[in-house]
Amino acid sequence: MRILVLNADYPRFLSWLYRGQPGLGSAGYAAQMAARNASLFGVADFYSRNFAALGHSAAEIHVNNAWLQTAWAREHGMSVKAAGHATPSGSTALPAWLQRAVTPLKPMLRPLARKVGLSPSLDAQAEKILRAQVEEFKPDLVLNQDTFHVDPALMRRIKAIGNPILIGQIGIAPSRGVDWSVYDLMMSQLSATVDFFRRLGVRAEVNHLAFEPALLDALPPAPATDIEVSFVGTVSPDHLQRIALLEAVAERYDLKLFGNPPRTLPASSALHRCFQGEVWGADMYQALRRSKITLNSHIDMAGREAGNMRLFEATGVGAFLLTDFKDNLHTLFAPDREVAVWRSVDDCLKAIDRALSNAESRAAIAAAGQARTMAQHTYRHRAAEILGFVETLRAPR
Repeated sequence: MRILVLNADYPRFLSWLYRGQPGLGSAGYAAQMAARNASLFGVADFYSRNFAALGHSAAEIHVNNAWLQTAWAREHGMSVKAAGHATPSGSTALPAWLQRAVTPLKPMLRPLARKVGLSPSLDAQAEKILRAQVEEFKPDLVLNQDTFHVDPALMRRIKAIGNPILIGQIGIAPSRGVDWSVYDLMMSQLSATVDFFRRLGVRAEVNHLAFEPALLDALPPAPATDIEVSFVGTVSPDHLQRIALLEAVAERYDLKLFGNPPRTLPASSALHRCFQGEVWGADMYQALRRSKITLNSHIDMAGREAGNMRLFEATGVGAFLLTDFKDNLHTLFAPDREVAVWRSVDDCLKAIDRALSNAESRAAIAAAGQARTMAQHTYRHRAAEILGFVETLRAPR
């Protein structure tokens, strides 16, 4: 099959990427895509490379990367507006439509942006380029991992281009009142979301997030574990349980938070002294590897289910992960054998004490967690699962 994977990037990541590589925004499409993938941020080209390894033609499109997309358009003879403009420092500013984007939020949280009235769709030029890419690639399957920018209305227009199989991938809290029937299949890492779609009469299956083993060869050598306790990720009003946990940890340990403080965080919060700034891609993985203990706490709305990306990123690079207990965690990792587990703030503090005092136990759990991820939670496994779903879809077609 010919498989096209649609995704989007955080504007803050794009700003970091292009400011850190002067001239990249003027480079050709292939050079920009190579730089984007080399960053190792997000899912990079992990889906397409594994579909290709399984015998299919596959490509990724980052639908909201204005520089990348306009480079493709220029190379294919399309008349397009410039992606950005030069700033006094010589860097490239984000274009207006990209600034309006909601990808500062994690993909699973983009539906929350509708609460503040942010536009869910691409602008006319971005859509024109995307549709031209679909026409040029002629996919048999479109895997849409950005159901916010590429909404069901746009997917219907894509469906009209050759009638490909359409699969959507989404986290939690999909928008209500939306007609999702254009999709042949919806996937989520959470069974509650799968049940939501099934109640609407839309076929849906569980498909978890994953880790790409090849990035271990792309990372620099493993650094010394000079961080006592870390957390890498978002802290926001949608993470009240996470904030309560991290504040308790910060009162007793040298906690390093890799992210930015939310505006709503009280000035009195102990977390202010913990923030180290954002880390992207390879730098994020190195922060995990530097940590004696790295923490995980799911977003509040995840409820009783585990499944966020941090589970696989941390274990994949061999970090010792201390994660919040969820009812389905045992289906992914063996609690207290492959990942350490906390059930309350007090329980977490005790678990940190135990782990810091026993390096041998930390190493054993980290190694077991990494082995489990390599055995069951790689993008090769996920790509194979998706292809299995497609086989069941193609029979009636």
